[in-house]
Amino acid sequence: MGFVKEFREFAVKGNVMDLAVGVIIGGAFGKIIDSVVKDLVMPVVSAIIGQPDFSQLYLVLKGEVPANMALEEARKIPETAIFAYGNFITVAINFLLLALVIFLMIKGINSLKRKEEAAPAAPAAPPAPTKEEVLLAEIRDLLKNK
Repeated sequence: MGFVKEFREFAVKGNVMDLAVGVIIGGAFGKIIDSVVKDLVMPVVSAIIGQPDFSQLYLVLKGEVPANMALEEARKIPETAIFAYGNFITVAINFLLLALVIFLMIKGINSLKRKEEAAPAAPAAPPAPTKEEVLLAEIRDLLKNK
């Protein structure tokens, strides 16, 4: 029974739950970045350089492959060595965009924290006097009047 209790305490700790939420949001965020690269960035890049799909870029290191053959077909030719670098370019662009977006988010959060820390705290109102203090003040005032 000790193991189950210990595991439950571990699993419901705040840090573990925060990590789980972060992983789930990160997975969804990765899909958004993939879409940004595929649907927004790559069409602009292809308009500039004329290559709409980097995933088909490769070099033949060994063997003979007919010109303009698709990567999957070229890989099926026996005794060829294919250096497929196109997908790497797409993944690298995804990574750079994801890193940029995360950097901008962290930078924004840090600036908000700095503003919050720099804002002067409102002066705290003095605490209300206790019953004893009020009674002592009344006694003092009565003694002054005599």
